[in-house]
Amino acid sequence: MNTPRIAFIGGGNMAASLIGGVRAQGVSATSICASDPGADKRAELESTHGIETFADNSQAVAGADVVLLAVKPQMMQSVCRDLAVHLQSNQLIVSIAAGINCASLQQWLGPQTPRAIVRCMPNTPSLLRQGVSGLFASAQVSVEQKQQAEQLLSAVGLALWLDKEELIDAVTAVSGSGPAYFFLLIEAMTAAGQHLGLPRDTAAQLTLHTALGAARMACESDVDAAELRRRVTSPNGTTEAAIKAFQTGGFESLVQQAMNAAAQRSAELAEQLGN
Repeated sequence: MNTPRIAFIGGGNMAASLIGGVRAQGVSATSICASDPGADKRAELESTHGIETFADNSQAVAGADVVLLAVKPQMMQSVCRDLAVHLQSNQLIVSIAAGINCASLQQWLGPQTPRAIVRCMPNTPSLLRQGVSGLFASAQVSVEQKQQAEQLLSAVGLALWLDKEELIDAVTAVSGSGPAYFFLLIEAMTAAGQHLGLPRDTAAQLTLHTALGAARMACESDVDAAELRRRVTSPNGTTEAAIKAFQTGGFESLVQQAMNAAAQRSAELAEQLGN
C-alpha cells in the first residue's frame, strides 16, 4: 500500500498524538499536513513534527488521500459544511469526534456525494500511544481505505473494527470512558491505604504500580482475567476477604449499571449533536 497523504483538520492533543505516532512509524513529514486556527498550535506542530500547517482547512485537504477530522463535536457541523465543496469524492474521511455518527457527517459533507467515512472512538491513553480505538467503516470505504484508517489509529495503540455503528456506544462505555473508571478506583484505593495508616505518597505509589502490574499481567497472560483473579485468591486469605466484600456490595452489577449509563448517554449525545 502506498503511503497516503494525510490532512489533519484540528491540531489538538489527539491529532498531535496521531501525527507523532505515524511519524514514529516512518511516515514522511511531507505526507502529513494539518490545519488549525491557532498560530501557536501551528508553530508547535511544525517545530515538533516538521509538517506543513495551514490556517485554512481547505488548503490542508487539497491533494489529501485521508482527511482526519479532529475538531470538537460542537464545531463539527460548521467545519464539515465549510469543507464540503473542497473535498474530492475519493477522499477517505476519518472522524475521531465523539458522538457524531456517519449519517450526520455524510449530511454535513454534502448528501449528493457519497463519502467514504470511518468513525473512530479513541481513548485518552492514545496520547501516550497506549490507547485503544473502536472503528466503524461506512459502505463506501474500500479495503485499501480501511487499511489506511487502521494504520493511522494503530499508530497510537490497538485498533479494533466494529460491524455495526451502534456498537460505538458500547466502545465509549468500555474504553472511551474506561480510563476514568480506573482513575476512580486508584483514587479510592489510595484513600483507603491512607485510612489504613499509610502515608499518601506511599499509598499512591503502591496503588499505581499495582494497577500497572496487574494490567500488564492481564495483557500478557494466556488466560483471562477471571482465571488470574482465581490464581491470586487463596481460600480464606486476605484477597478472598476483599473480593467477598466487593461482591457483597454489588460490585459487578454496579459496573454494569455504570457502563449502561455511559452507553445510553453516548447514544443521547449522538442524537443531540446530529440535529
